[in-house]
Amino acid sequence: MNRTTLSLFAGVAALAAVTGFAVVSSPDATGAGTGGRAAELPVERTSLLCPAPSTSDLAETEYTSFTPVTKGAVSGGQARLVPAGQQAAKKAGKPVVEPQAPGRPATGDSSGGDAPALAGTAEGAFAPGWTVQETTEVAAGTGRGLAGVTCTAPDTEFWFPGASTAADRTDYVHLTNPDDSAAVVDVELYGKDGAWKSTAGEGVTVKPHTSEALLLSTLGDTEEDDLTVHVTVRSGRVGAAVQALDDKIGGDWLAASADPADGLVLPGIPEDALAVRLVLFTPGDTDADLKVRLTSPTGTITPAGHETVHVKAGMTTAVDLADITRGDAGSLLLTPTGRSVPVVAALRVVRGKDTDQEMAFIPATAPVGTRATAAGNRTAKDTTLSLTAPQGAAQVKVTASAGSEGGAAASKTYTVKAGTTQAVEAPVPDGLKGTYALTVEPVSGGPVYAARTLRAAKDGVPAFTVQTLPDDRGTVAVPKAEEDLSVLQE
Repeated sequence: MNRTTLSLFAGVAALAAVTGFAVVSSPDATGAGTGGRAAELPVERTSLLCPAPSTSDLAETEYTSFTPVTKGAVSGGQARLVPAGQQAAKKAGKPVVEPQAPGRPATGDSSGGDAPALAGTAEGAFAPGWTVQETTEVAAGTGRGLAGVTCTAPDTEFWFPGASTAADRTDYVHLTNPDDSAAVVDVELYGKDGAWKSTAGEGVTVKPHTSEALLLSTLGDTEEDDLTVHVTVRSGRVGAAVQALDDKIGGDWLAASADPADGLVLPGIPEDALAVRLVLFTPGDTDADLKVRLTSPTGTITPAGHETVHVKAGMTTAVDLADITRGDAGSLLLTPTGRSVPVVAALRVVRGKDTDQEMAFIPATAPVGTRATAAGNRTAKDTTLSLTAPQGAAQVKVTASAGSEGGAAASKTYTVKAGTTQAVEAPVPDGLKGTYALTVEPVSGGPVYAARTLRAAKDGVPAFTVQTLPDDRGTVAVPKAEEDLSVLQE
C-alpha cells in the first residue's frame, strides 16, 4: 500500500468517526491486509432535525435531549438545538435545548403554533447516541391529543406507509434542510391503484436551513384512506416526517419505516388497542406474499382470518386487524411465505371508546443492535417499554438515566423469551425530578426490537404516542490500516 492509499484510508476512517453516518469495514473478514478487523469507535459528531411541532395555538411542546455515557468517547464537546434558520447564521440567541453533560437529560419547550423546525449538532462526548424527543400536547381541535417524534438524522430517502388524504385527515410531509445549499426533493404518493399521476411533488426546493410542510391533499385530487409517501432527494439531504391529523381520533407523527426488506418487525402494540390497521407497500415490480404473526407475552400466534397478506407491486395494501392484541401487549412479525420481496410497513393504532379516541403509528423498525434510547419519559405510570425477541431468547439491560432536574440512574436486566413480546416495568431514577431517558442494551441472545409508549390521558381521551427504538448509531466501524510495501514488489 503506497502512502497515497494509506492517506486515503486514514481520511475515510477519520470522516467516519466524525460524521457518525459512514460505516467503513474491512474488505476481508479476517482482517488480512488491513491490520485486523475494523474497530468500533464512538462517533464524534451527530446531527439531528426536529420538525415544526404544530400549527395549533393550543399546542404545548417539550423537547428532551439525552446522550448516554459512552466508553471511549472523546472528552469535551457540546450539543445545541436551535431553530433551523439560526444554524447557519450562528446567532447568539439562546438554544432551545443545550445539555450540560452526557448522562443527564436537558429539556426545552415552546407554546403555540409558530414554533419552528429545529436543527442540532452534538460533538465530542455529546455525540455518541445523541437522542432528542419532541412531544406535543394539543388540547382541542383537529389532531388533538399527544404527538411524539424522535428527531432524525438527515438522509436522502424515506418511506411512509400509513399516510392519508381521506376527508377526516389533514396530513403533511415535513422536509427540513440542515445544509448551506438548497435541497431538491421528489415526493411520490402511492395508493391502492398505484402511483398518483401528479407532478406536484416533483422537484420541490427546500432552501438552506429552512423547513417546508407539504399538504398531501394538494399533491393530487384523490381522497384515499391509505397512502404510501416516498421521499427521495435529488441533491442535498433532508430530515422528513409525516404529520397526520384527524378530525375525530387525534393526531400523531408517522416516522419513516425501516428500509425495504423481506421480513419486518413492528413492535409495541398496546394491550388495550381498539383497532389496528396494517399498511404495506412493495416498491419493486414483484408482488409480495407475507405471513402475519403476532408475538404476545406467552408466545407467537397466527391471527385467525389474517394468516397471510398479498401486496401487489407498486400499490398500497391495507388490512384491518381489529383488536388483534385482545388484552395483551404484542408486536407484529411479517415474513415471506415464499420468494423474498422487499416491503415497507406501518401500523395505525387506535385506543379509547366512542368519541374519546386517539391514534398513533408504529412503523417497521430495525433491531436495537448495540444500544437505543427513548428520551422524554415523565413517570413510570405514563411510560411503557416493549421488548420483542422474534428469533431467540435474549437478555436486555435497561437503564433509567438521572432526571433532568435531579435523581440517580437505575438499571434492571430482563430476559425475553424467544417469540414473545414483554411490556416491562422499566426502572425509574431514584429520587426522580423532571424527565428521564431509558437506554436499552442487549446483553446476550438473539436480536431485540423495542418501542416506547408515552401516555397522557386528559378529559377522558387516552392520548398516547409510540416511538420505536432502532440502534442509536453511536459507534462507527473504522478499519485498521498499515503500510505494506510488499505490494510494490514485482
